[in-house]
Amino acid sequence: MKKSWIKYIPLVLGFMLFVACKNTTTKEDAGDNNRILTENPNLKVITDQIKNAPNDAGLYLQRGNALHRMQLDTLAMKDYKKAIKLDSTKAEYYSAIGELLFDNKDLTASVEWFQKAIAKNPADRRAHLKIAKLFLYIKEYDKAFAELNIVLRSNVYDPEAYFLKGMLYKDMKDTAKSISSFQTAVQVAPDYKEAIIQLGLMYSAKKDPLALSYLDKAFHADSTDVFPIFAKGVYHQQNKDFVAAKAAYKECIIRNNHYTDAYFNMGFIYIAQDSFAKAFRQFDMATKTDPTNPTAYYNRGVCSEFLDSIKNAVDDYKMAIALDTGYKSPKEALKRLRGNKN
Repeated sequence: MKKSWIKYIPLVLGFMLFVACKNTTTKEDAGDNNRILTENPNLKVITDQIKNAPNDAGLYLQRGNALHRMQLDTLAMKDYKKAIKLDSTKAEYYSAIGELLFDNKDLTASVEWFQKAIAKNPADRRAHLKIAKLFLYIKEYDKAFAELNIVLRSNVYDPEAYFLKGMLYKDMKDTAKSISSFQTAVQVAPDYKEAIIQLGLMYSAKKDPLALSYLDKAFHADSTDVFPIFAKGVYHQQNKDFVAAKAAYKECIIRNNHYTDAYFNMGFIYIAQDSFAKAFRQFDMATKTDPTNPTAYYNRGVCSEFLDSIKNAVDDYKMAIALDTGYKSPKEALKRLRGNKN
């Protein structure tokens, strides 16, 4: 019997259009599959184990998970299905396929596999967590909490369940319970970076300096991700400490010179300080790191206008409109510059 939550999937499909998602394009070429599995150091050990124990379904799950993390999803799907062929009793094999499809935004197909997982094991963790995320997206909070409570009844120390509870409370604007849930997630999993970042953001919204310690901790947990540094800049900018904010954004750019949002925020600070030439350079960099971003061209045009480079401003406003025909601000700017003739 189908679960009642399946009827909500069409709504979720529409809602998730704005959700940031990974590149779902498969990287593997069919002719290179064997080379990938045998030469990649992250896969070779597992592949050798599979050669020695070809009927061990768990090894296929393990390699499938590694492939999925590498975004080699066609190969991952083959391994997951091989695991099921070898052992059709394990719910986690079905959940693995459901999660892969979920991550690739094939929600209707993912639901079917989560349903199969729950049929094998009504307490299956991965399935219930993903279903909770679906309900979070469509704001069916009570149903989401019910799914998470199933997980917590099996393991009261599950950090992801507490993290998702924090996200639910955050979406419900219950700051105190949201912070409490994220803190619990970090207590049971001290290196849970996503929960640490959320604590940084929650305290930042409260303008509480405790935000900075959480963001520092998040960055030290994964120094390849510069978002916590950027978030520190936002905290300082909100508190009008522009010197500290610019220092954070500059550090962000040094570590990742394609971090467009850092250029944007630096530009806005310089505008606030009436330094339009410096602001222009920041928005100019934004057009280079994200050449299809209409806001970058519009803001560069605003700077050009203040610098009396009217032709350049007009060109940028036109480009912004070309990239987003519904963008009102550059249209209004063009009308102003053309004396309302356009």
